[in-house]
Amino acid sequence: MKDAVIGRVLLASLHQGIADVLPMRLGFYEEWLNAKGLRDGSIGLGPVSAVLSFLRQEGEPYDVIMTRAGTYAAEWTVETMSPFHRRIVHAMPMWLRARWLLRLTRRLVHDTCQTSHAVSRIRRGVARVDVRGSLFCSVREPVGRPLCRFYVSAFTRLLEQFDLTPEVIVVECRGTGHQHCVLTIALTPDLTSREPEARAA
Repeated sequence: MKDAVIGRVLLASLHQGIADVLPMRLGFYEEWLNAKGLRDGSIGLGPVSAVLSFLRQEGEPYDVIMTRAGTYAAEWTVETMSPFHRRIVHAMPMWLRARWLLRLTRRLVHDTCQTSHAVSRIRRGVARVDVRGSLFCSVREPVGRPLCRFYVSAFTRLLEQFDLTPEVIVVECRGTGHQHCVLTIALTPDLTSREPEARAA
């Protein structure tokens, strides 16, 4: 079966996160995250899974690296938008902007790995994002803590860049034995229940 396509934004952000936090270990991880693969996006699911497995064994640096990688991925995703497009989003009413940005979070999930996707809905200022097939949370045995730090950081930074102040919480994680990863995003107070519930996949 053809290897799943891993997005360049994930490869680059993961490499940069490791360089920031574990610079002395970067050479080890570049056995999988090599320069050629980073340039042409040819690094597949197997090498990235190996990197994530070794990172989890690093202990505390795992969360720090995933946080940085998620932040980079969100910032680089927004940078790919044209200035005109960013201005249009900033000009949207807050409730509409939040819904548009949820679409962008879903796209970011799929862009990290071709086999990952997300379903989201928003109600009374709280969004629920159900991530299916999380690359970060695929483990052989359940672990004791959620592994969704990349998504927490990416979703937070993505919305912050458009003047939202989200609080992202992991409700369920595939890595701890749940079927999917579920995150809630508490948005700004002025997103009220006057807007109808929206659901999208």
